[in-house]
Amino acid sequence: MKDPILSVKNIEVKFKVRDRVLTAIRNISLDFEEHKVVAIVGESGSGKSVFTKTFTGMLDLNGEVTQGEIWFEGKNLCEFKTDAEWEQIRGKKIATVFQDPMTSLNPVRTIGYQISEVIIKHQGKSKAEAKKEAIELMEKVGIRDAERRYDEYPFMYSGGMRQRIVIAIALACHPKILICDEPTTALDVTIQAQIIKLIKDLAKEYDFTTIYITHDLGVVANVADNVAVMYGGQIIEYGTVEDIFYDSRHPYTWGLLSSLPQLGLKGEKLFAIRGTPPSLFNKIQGDAFAPRSNYAMKIDFLKEPPVFHVSDTHWAKTWLLDPRAPKVEKPEAIRDLHERMVELTKKGGTYGKR
Repeated sequence: MKDPILSVKNIEVKFKVRDRVLTAIRNISLDFEEHKVVAIVGESGSGKSVFTKTFTGMLDLNGEVTQGEIWFEGKNLCEFKTDAEWEQIRGKKIATVFQDPMTSLNPVRTIGYQISEVIIKHQGKSKAEAKKEAIELMEKVGIRDAERRYDEYPFMYSGGMRQRIVIAIALACHPKILICDEPTTALDVTIQAQIIKLIKDLAKEYDFTTIYITHDLGVVANVADNVAVMYGGQIIEYGTVEDIFYDSRHPYTWGLLSSLPQLGLKGEKLFAIRGTPPSLFNKIQGDAFAPRSNYAMKIDFLKEPPVFHVSDTHWAKTWLLDPRAPKVEKPEAIRDLHERMVELTKKGGTYGKR
């Protein structure tokens, strides 16, 4: 395997909240392969966005990386201290598409100005050259009559069109990594599909690595090569999309898959994971998911599980993989998941179409 484009080693992130400390990321290590699509999934509050913000130095002022390393192009990003250092990375080489485009766009600046500004700043082009490239980017992301719409304002665009503009701004510097933080959450299903296809097509054309942050397993099934499942500030399972959907080993991953609405049967209640995620203000002992798990053993409440390797591409942090653990069956709802997803696809669903 080639060297990873981004390598995270034993990262810990803490936030000072009044007189308390919240540990948002707890000792995560992960390598990102070049040109691959990695999806980071988990419930709200699991640490997905905080984790990727460390790649671009965008943590809130009360947060800091308290241990670990992030290696990119031979540099440890955790050693960066100034905005000048981060400006060589943020946007230019690692760009982010955020969930709500209206928080990314300036409402009193024209669309064209906001794209051109990035091109001028990071590529050093003249205003005329930047405008020409901005219009080309607008056309590339599917904005019709781009030359005329160059001088329009964000409020004149629909939600889907604004998201396309945010993608155009992210691509203006030809980044090596594009982070998509819930890029389709606020959009209707039809527009979601268009944005997902657009990002996939642009990734092939521009040859960048994509990191998706999402809670939508339908998106994961459609776009991802590899999947990292996060819970309680840790990655608790990692593998190829096939590993996670068809051979998952952590009870939390089982719960997420069982919660897919598409797997619900008429007349039966939809599955839901009981309880709530742990407070990251408290020190977590053992497996963070143990209080919510139907498979928890005594050791799950006492000692954090190590990484158990299922295959060369697949690992999970669960004591169920210890040779001494009792053998258990995964939930019935996902035992024949491959066959059920194939059937959904035949009926016109989106699962499995990659």
